[in-house]
Amino acid sequence: MAFSLPDLPYAHDALASKGMSAETLEFHHDKHHNAYVVNGNKAIEGTEWEGKSLEEIIKGTYDPKAVAQNGIFNNISQLWNHNQFWEMMGPGESKMPGELEKAITESFGSVDKMKDDFKAAGAGQFGSGWAWLVKDTDGSLKVTKTENGVNPVCFGQTALLGCDVWEHSYYIDFRNARPDYLANFLDNLVNWENVASRM
Repeated sequence: MAFSLPDLPYAHDALASKGMSAETLEFHHDKHHNAYVVNGNKAIEGTEWEGKSLEEIIKGTYDPKAVAQNGIFNNISQLWNHNQFWEMMGPGESKMPGELEKAITESFGSVDKMKDDFKAAGAGQFGSGWAWLVKDTDGSLKVTKTENGVNPVCFGQTALLGCDVWEHSYYIDFRNARPDYLANFLDNLVNWENVASRM
């Protein structure tokens, strides 16, 4: 069964007042995300990966020794990343649930420290990639960054929050000001209830 492009969980213009325009979502979801779906399906057709889950394909095709990953991994991992990304944001007011705030404070000292680490990871990722808040294999929370489409699934971690720092995710709204995009993401766009549900 081929993978399909999931609908956005909100209207294209639902995040506009929070700093992510309808134009960004039209390009990012309808074109970039859809390209990963189309190219990913083509790449796995007729291979051992056809019929496997996204997570199985990611784990099975990731090469930790390679700088440049293969085409199957690149498209399937980015398909997974974006499936999560849209769900991690929302148009409504979002308050961080107490259990998530407690876990973050235990791991980082404060929510502000986690946010500072997250912004630093995203701004410091050279070129394309992602910033993540993850639950590590030992149960602790950590901020990480990954290049290109690499994600926490590759390392056995649980992705709680991810922010796409490829230029197509912010250039329409923030031009080259990636730090401003990251700050706006954390302050205005994150659906903290969704993040907490991943714990």
